[in-house]
Amino acid sequence: MRDSAGRKACVKPSPPAELAPHLHPRLLATESLLLHLLAMPRSPKAIVLQHIAHEGPGRVLRALERAGFTTEIRNLAEGEPLPGSVNEFDALVVMGGPMGVGDLNDARYPFLQPEVALLRECLADERPVLGICLGAQLLAHAAGARVYPLSVGEPPRRLREVGWGAVHFVRNSEEEPILKALNPAEIVLHWHGDTFDLPPGAQLLASSLHCENQMFRLGKCAFGLQFHIELEAEDILRWLDEDAEYVERALGVNGRDRILLDTPRYMSVFRAQSERLLDGMVGVMLAQV
Repeated sequence: MRDSAGRKACVKPSPPAELAPHLHPRLLATESLLLHLLAMPRSPKAIVLQHIAHEGPGRVLRALERAGFTTEIRNLAEGEPLPGSVNEFDALVVMGGPMGVGDLNDARYPFLQPEVALLRECLADERPVLGICLGAQLLAHAAGARVYPLSVGEPPRRLREVGWGAVHFVRNSEEEPILKALNPAEIVLHWHGDTFDLPPGAQLLASSLHCENQMFRLGKCAFGLQFHIELEAEDILRWLDEDAEYVERALGVNGRDRILLDTPRYMSVFRAQSERLLDGMVGVMLAQV
């Protein structure tokens, strides 16, 4: 045999089949292990984008892991990088934070604009996405919807929706299977001052008294939740400490005490129902992988 330059090529012959049983046992074991690993199905990977230390994925992470996802948290505020493309993950989760779509050009948050670009890439590729609070607002913006301060009344008055309160599901479980085993209304935790228009082509799934667009589904496997279902009681205590001024602006000087009083009243049912909702959404996301 000759190479492209016409020289004789040196070809190393394979060992005769009859010599295979005499190869070193360690070599055979290594080859067998490699073949086994290559044959194993790959676990799907979910990347979680976190914007501030005290707003982590909480119960979302456990739902992903129950479904068989491997998970990785990227803390953007700490300078950890965004994924370079959708090819780095099978599902993306975008958490909350004190910044907003109005801060896209703020030098303090250099990750926001590329984060929106990544969400647009996810939507174009039908890559599973779950956005919570800020994450839902960024997802809505990436899909072409307007994001703006929440207001009520006439003339409009700025409203910060904070604390325990109901969301009402506007579809039933036959129309939207992820709502199976949920009540027509559930108590959740609200913690936001912005809202968004429903993105083009999205299905509205839930509303609250003061905020119409609380939850939507976009395409096969993108979900946006304005409210929070990821928290445990200890997380709420930390939020009350970290966001004390925000809570007082929203609810007055007794706002902290009101949330502390309501938390043990609602937590057990909230935990069970939010896990059902999370498992439903994560199941849809997994089916798309």
